[in-house]
Amino acid sequence: MTPASDCLVQLARMEEARRQIQRQLDLIDRQITRRMTAMIPQLKPKRTGYRRGKVPDPSAFLERYRSHLAAITAERQPEIDALSRKLARQDALIEAHCLRHGFARDRAAAPHQSAPGPVDRAALPPRSQKEYDHG
Repeated sequence: MTPASDCLVQLARMEEARRQIQRQLDLIDRQITRRMTAMIPQLKPKRTGYRRGKVPDPSAFLERYRSHLAAITAERQPEIDALSRKLARQDALIEAHCLRHGFARDRAAAPHQSAPGPVDRAALPPRSQKEYDHG
């Protein structure tokens, strides 16, 4: 393989790893949504009519919903935070890889080789010893 194709293969792997992390975050979001949807009947007031002349409080349901949502989200928050940090690191690595190898990266399209020219190496994060050995 040529060095350019090696870079593209490595970029494809990095982007696939990023997609997997995003899928995990989406899965957690769907799981929370599913649990809250299943909980809605339990959150509704037991009696919908007037009780002793008092009008049912329409905001009480929303308050119960929000408190249960906060509790369910808090259970998964460490996992969400860890995946979010991992996703941010992956984005930074992909961006640095594209800058280092002169790729113009568009989030909607596949990366493509930019016009030949100097790359601003000062904007790149420092390379590890492993990268110097292999790249």
